[in-house]
Amino acid sequence: MRQITSRSAAILSLLLLLALGGCNRSALSGSLLTSANYDQITVDMSKAQVEKILGPPTTVESKDMIIFKKTTYRYEDGKKFALITFKNDQVQEKTTNLDREP
Repeated sequence: MRQITSRSAAILSLLLLLALGGCNRSALSGSLLTSANYDQITVDMSKAQVEKILGPPTTVESKDMIIFKKTTYRYEDGKKFALITFKNDQVQEKTTNLDREP
């Protein structure tokens, strides 16, 4: 009887992990990609400061230019997006569609 209980618990745990593995982090905790958070991002912020506000980016693109490094963080949540461009690891510019109706 004890072996059946342990096996059932193991199967249940596995199913729970599989179900949660398919969940989006923003669906569980609420998206960090909001106008209020986006407005906190300012020129010259570091990547760490941006990630503290918006979390890890959905995608990252880096280019090594001759005299500087350009990195673009893209944040997506459905149709909403924000692009944060860094020059030498400091925010240079930002773009979003958060203020527009999807």
